[in-house]
Formats: sequence, structure tokens, C-alpha cells
Amino acid sequence: MAKLSSINQNLKRVKMVKQHAVKRAKLKAMSKDLKLPPEERFAARMKLAEMPRNSSKVRIRNRCELTGRARAFYRKFKLSRIALRELASTGQIPGMVKSSW
Repeated sequence: MAKLSSINQNLKRVKMVKQHAVKRAKLKAMSKDLKLPPEERFAARMKLAEMPRNSSKVRIRNRCELTGRARAFYRKFKLSRIALRELASTGQIPGMVKSSW
């Protein structure tokens, strides 16, 4: 089990990303728009830099839904390799069988 503080910090980031997504997308579009004068594009970049760091989508860490583990994460199942293997061994994932030879 991952530290509860790490899990909560990540959930806080997810919430903040959703909260600032529209404003962030608007400012990014303005900063990339070559039709605008350079002063307006620079101002948009400065406003983007003033926003909270955790409102950026790249700061979200994929974590296992069961254990909170951050590494060896399978996106398709939203589980870590360890949790996935345990569930597959007990037959709780339909169609998945643990290989043996």
C-alpha cells in the first residue's frame, strides 16, 4: 500500500486539473496563436506561468486503484502488475488466465 499522503496529493492534483482545464486551454491556445501580436502572446504565457503548478495535466501520476502503487501500472486495467496478477490468479478478471508451462 502506498503512503496515504501520496495518494491524497495525487487526488488533489486531479481535482485541480479539472478545475483549471478550461482557463489553461484558452491561455495555451492564445500563446500559440501566431495571428496575435507578440505582446498578447507573451502576456498569455505569463498568466499561464502564474497558475498553480499542480493544475497541469502532466503532474498527475497514474496509480493503482487498489493499492496506490505508482510503478508498473497497466492503463487498461488501472491496476499495478502485482494487483493484476493477484486478481487474475483468483479468476476475478474475466478472460484472463495466469500462464503456466
